Amino acid sequence: MAAEIKAAIERLRAGDWDGAHAIVQDDPSSDAAWIHAHLHRIEGDLANAAYWYRRAVRPVATVSLEEERESITAALG
Repeated sequence: MAAEIKAAIERLRAGDWDGAHAIVQDDPSSDAAWIHAHLHRIEGDLANAAYWYRRAVRPVATVSLEEERESITAALG
């Protein structure tokens, strides 16, 4: 599963929202849920993002998108 998470992070960093979403949408892990939450935050769907933060067992992010993306990369990448 780590390879899939890394691939999702690479697509996220490249700005490939659809590609990253395709990887994480069916992955039940909390790591994938965190990325999934971030993706929905990017698109402005904050209610859906909040759902995925709960699935990830993480607080809803309040930092900038860039800061959160770097946190995700540092923690999971």
